Amino acid sequence: MLRGSALGKTRGDGGFFFQGERNYLRVVRAVIQRVSSASVTIDGAVRSAIGPGLLVLLGVGHEDGQEDLDWLVKKVAGLRIFNDEAGVMNRSVVEVGGEALVVSQFTLMASTRKGNRPSYVGAAGHGKAIPLYEAFCTALSSALGRPVGTGEFGADMQVALVNDGPVTICIDTKNRE
Repeated sequence: MLRGSALGKTRGDGGFFFQGERNYLRVVRAVIQRVSSASVTIDGAVRSAIGPGLLVLLGVGHEDGQEDLDWLVKKVAGLRIFNDEAGVMNRSVVEVGGEALVVSQFTLMASTRKGNRPSYVGAAGHGKAIPLYEAFCTALSSALGRPVGTGEFGADMQVALVNDGPVTICIDTKNRE
């Protein structure tokens, strides 16, 4: 069942279509950056800091679930974006013993389809997003065999990083790319 609104149509399950869009908003979005170092500061205090490894900015959508997170954790842990002995990007964060910092970022779910003010209707609310964010962090920590640094969901955070390369990868679980 579709119901109309000024921007698009909602489905009976609470999902949302934008006018003219065919794709239903069901996606975890992640921006993965290979870093020499990264940190997140909240209220002037460093919450987490890492050395060489990955900074993961994570956005969770309404329909996301454990299957999406499992796929994403496997993909992030296995991405071969670190140099091997020949200087070729052929090693994963696991293989190089790198660290990870995961920061929740609902703005990754923004739609700029209409107008200049981003819409965040695709972002999951706190009740859904926090457990999935925490589950992602726990699963990634397990995959890496070490604790993962985190931000604080919903906090005003300052994220600092030194992008190594630069290497930045965007992943979308809906399209599996």
